[in-house]
Amino acid sequence: MLTAVILQAAAAVADYAAFAKLGAAVGAGLAAIGAGLGIGKIGGGAMEGIARQPEAVNDIRTNMIIAAALVEGVALFAIVVAVLALLM
Repeated sequence: MLTAVILQAAAAVADYAAFAKLGAAVGAGLAAIGAGLGIGKIGGGAMEGIARQPEAVNDIRTNMIIAAALVEGVALFAIVVAVLALLM
């Protein structure tokens, strides 16, 4: 009796494995798209700021690079989590 329940549970898990892989792939893709959009907005804002105040180019560039690195780090973390979910 217990063996039948365990086999049914294993079959149910196998049925949902494809959905788990699809979810991990979609999560990695959304993380990459979000990072691209975020870094694009950061770059666009920095270019507008430099155009308005050319004398502050060094400060704006430094802040832009730090913000882009933080966005990239979060995106990398999200993609690693999605890949780990895909492999497990």
